[in-house]
Amino acid sequence: MADRLGLAEDRWQLTFQSIFGREEWLQPYTIETLRELGSSGVKSVDVVCPGFSADCLETLEEITEENKHAYLEAGGEQFHYIPALNDRPDHIKALSGLVQKHLAGWPEAEPDWNAAQHKAENAERLARAKAMGAES
Repeated sequence: MADRLGLAEDRWQLTFQSIFGREEWLQPYTIETLRELGSSGVKSVDVVCPGFSADCLETLEEITEENKHAYLEAGGEQFHYIPALNDRPDHIKALSGLVQKHLAGWPEAEPDWNAAQHKAENAERLARAKAMGAES
């Protein structure tokens, strides 16, 4: 995305949104990065979450509320959230086209796909499931 927008290396960063529980998460954390940017004199940021095709409540809450607040509290002045494509007609048309393309002739076999092996693996899974109490 940065290449397509013509952004120089020092004009963008990749960070990771959620911090869940006590375990270390993927880093750098978005909220900590935004605090550092605000306190280091960066006055304006634009934030986009390209991992999602539609805005979800978690993203909106964390990014546009918590992270924005952290950035502004640290000295930032302008925070802009760039929304996902959501239900824009061109986005829905593109998604629909991808689904139709990939479902055409489905299921498609991989070049090394072995039907006999697949059938045997499924039979093994079924036997294990039944052994654990599953009903057929």
